[in-house]
Amino acid sequence: MKKTSSKIFQPIRGVGSSILAVIFGLLISVLFVTISSDKGLFGSASLLFDSLWKGSFGTSDNLIETFVFAIPLIFTGLAHAVAFKTGLFNIGVEGQFIIGMLCAAVIGMIPGLPRFIHLPLVLLGGAIGGAIWAAIPGYLKAKTGTNEVVNTIMMNFIAMHLTNYVVNANKAKGTEATKLLPESATLSRFLGSQYRLTTGIFIALVFVVLVYLLLWKTTIGYELRAVGFNLFAAEYGGINIKKNIVLAMAVSGLIAGLGGAIHISGVQHQAFKLFGFPNFGFDGIAVALVAKSNPFGVIFSAILFGALNLSSGTLMLFGISKSVSYLIQGTVILFIAAEYIYRFIGEKRKKEALKNE
Repeated sequence: MKKTSSKIFQPIRGVGSSILAVIFGLLISVLFVTISSDKGLFGSASLLFDSLWKGSFGTSDNLIETFVFAIPLIFTGLAHAVAFKTGLFNIGVEGQFIIGMLCAAVIGMIPGLPRFIHLPLVLLGGAIGGAIWAAIPGYLKAKTGTNEVVNTIMMNFIAMHLTNYVVNANKAKGTEATKLLPESATLSRFLGSQYRLTTGIFIALVFVVLVYLLLWKTTIGYELRAVGFNLFAAEYGGINIKKNIVLAMAVSGLIAGLGGAIHISGVQHQAFKLFGFPNFGFDGIAVALVAKSNPFGVIFSAILFGALNLSSGTLMLFGISKSVSYLIQGTVILFIAAEYIYRFIGEKRKKEALKNE
């Protein structure tokens, strides 16, 4: 009975420290609101929590929009989780998400295709585009040992400027965006046309399960996690390190690219000229860290960050700077990072103690 229950709760283990980090982040934000207002500690706390709640979950419209904000973060969070589990820091998820949007927009502009062919092609094109974009720095790391962080950062900028080039060549008259996608290339809005929530949320949840099954229920996932846990031990055990590095990056990019395609086909319906990064990939880093790279934890972490991003506008209506929303996110990340640093120092001390014995 105990073994069965442990298996059931295995996906949500280790989230206690993340919950504490969120609580501490909120408490510290209350202090900053108190300093900048004249409402006192309890009044500031009430004002902050009330505005955050009303801006994200307080009404049915805001609740639905929170899920809209969370969908791309689920994909980018999962993409980072796969890379983290393999010991890689795929900071290029941002660029892979952008390439997914670009491929979806280009394929979406193909005229005359029926919906049952067009929509799958749009999503598949975005996923393949993201996978190829991530596999390039993965191959460079596996083949030459170059740092994936540097390569993926450069790939982000290439993705942004490539998108702008394509948009400039295909933009609709009087706009800085491509033409609107035809209905055959868009996802359905199942709650009505007045809401932006699409069937993409179900695809996101399916991928949460798929990533969990991949990492913990397959030989491929075991090898990926083994490489991330101890590179040298995995190689000694006969695992092909280079293959798994490229595979992990490609899978990570595939998930990010699919997220970009779903964002285009479900929300934007056209590719816009980018004057900066949309930040879904960068926010995904925080989502994966708070979730401890657990696919099921990514759902709740994405909803949290989606709610904070959405409610930043509501904060200003209550006289609170929208920067408080980003302050909460940053503080949460700092506490999560502090936990990793604490573990690192503890492990280092244990090793030194063993050497001295």
